[in-house]
Amino acid sequence: MDKDILWATTIVDQKAELDQQEQKRRTRARKLGILIVDGTKDQRETNNETLNQSFTNIEGPVDCENFLKAATNGNVKVVDRFLEDGGDPNIADEFRKSALHRAAFEGHVVIVEKLLDKGANIDFQDRLACTAVHWACRGGRVAAVKLLQSRGADLNVKDKLLSTPLHVATRTGHWEVVEYLVSSGVQINAKDREGDTALHDAVRLNRYKIAKSLIQAGADMKIKNAVGVTATEQVKKWQCDTKEMLEKLDQMK
Repeated sequence: MDKDILWATTIVDQKAELDQQEQKRRTRARKLGILIVDGTKDQRETNNETLNQSFTNIEGPVDCENFLKAATNGNVKVVDRFLEDGGDPNIADEFRKSALHRAAFEGHVVIVEKLLDKGANIDFQDRLACTAVHWACRGGRVAAVKLLQSRGADLNVKDKLLSTPLHVATRTGHWEVVEYLVSSGVQINAKDREGDTALHDAVRLNRYKIAKSLIQAGADMKIKNAVGVTATEQVKKWQCDTKEMLEKLDQMK
């Protein structure tokens, strides 16, 4: 293994381990009734693949609002009714968020497939130029990403902020999606409007597992962003933070 990669992954592992120890300390403190105040929020990934197929007694035509809600909630029969009645699969809300965007974000692959079969535009963009792939990555929906890719979606597409699906999956902390995108050969060093690569984002947001995966997959640690910072410099900052944390832990013993 290249020495730079070995160094970076070692620091990532150390920082992740120390943060895990800190989280355990905070958990113990909370159990003891000790309040620790900071800006940290728990981040939990939720997966809701369940489709609601029991929506019965649909009376009259389905309007656009209920169609979009059905795509979000996984109400297959409502979606079917709207499409069978000749409804436009590309209908969207005021933010140009379409049914395809909603279903992809929620991971409702059955609905995603139905929409595409009925002519939904796989490249349809919302107001920020995000496509269904961006939304699937934001929701951490690997199956939806795979389906969209199989139907011709561009996995390197950029939104108005020049963010790729890889940027989005990294920022939202969906390691499985990142792994799939990288294995599919996406442009791992693509830059967003700020000049940041996915690796810049992973380090900045403390996405340790993702950072390690990107480094091991060959992400360039020497690319500078718009303010001239490289991922290597970010990792060095981690190294300093890790050293300081270790010193504090020693003092507490």
